[in-house]
Amino acid sequence: MEAAADFSRAGGTHAILVHSPYPSVPIVRGSDFQTSYDVTLRLADAVNASRTAKVFAAVGPYPVLLIGLSEKHGLKRGVEIMKEGMDAAQRMVLEGRAVAIGEVGRPHFPVSEELWAASNDILAYGMGLAREASCPVILHTETGTPEVMAELAAMADRAGLARDKVVKHYSPPLVGPDEDHGLVPSVLASRDAVRTALSKGDRFLMETDFLDDPARPGAVMNINTVPKRTRAFLESRAMSEAAAWRIHKELPEKVYGIVIEAP
Repeated sequence: MEAAADFSRAGGTHAILVHSPYPSVPIVRGSDFQTSYDVTLRLADAVNASRTAKVFAAVGPYPVLLIGLSEKHGLKRGVEIMKEGMDAAQRMVLEGRAVAIGEVGRPHFPVSEELWAASNDILAYGMGLAREASCPVILHTETGTPEVMAELAAMADRAGLARDKVVKHYSPPLVGPDEDHGLVPSVLASRDAVRTALSKGDRFLMETDFLDDPARPGAVMNINTVPKRTRAFLESRAMSEAAAWRIHKELPEKVYGIVIEAP
């Protein structure tokens, strides 16, 4: 709640609140995902009730959870539990409590071939659910490269999910069509990354990946970074008003199916 107020004071008005696992809610069976999602959804409701900012929630089974589940239950059952988490996430979207399925994807570090294949299977399943629900997915994967983006785009094609409904979280400034392959890059809002992205176009989102972890204050970037950085870029004319409108209103409205209104 304090972070949301800080975001608002900096000029932020709307944000996507993305689910992350909670140590207090260990995932050992499929039904645990709903319990975990409810923590995020209650937080979204509290922020919105406070009227400090408007947040839209995204929920989904964090991909690294598959490792622990497979160690406890075996890989086959671990995959089944993760897919149950995908089912619960889709249900939240269909009920209007969330606007996207995420973060989902695959581990961002080397794993066995079996875990890698299983992670891709779970991701493809989630993309299919997103297509059914007409919502986007927010991807947590290894570092984005044009080759990785092309692979993920092909996966979306096979699932029947439009490429512009696939958001690559923590993306480098891969803004050109030969770099993002139609996916939506959500660029970490460092000065250099945003400046590079703007040099290529304005079809990208900006993020902080803010964790609100008391052990890591301000990680990954402070929640107020996006509004502060946008204002600074506008004042220096490094970002045009048209680009800001595209990045902060037109594109998120199109991707997430939301309405962004003046506060």
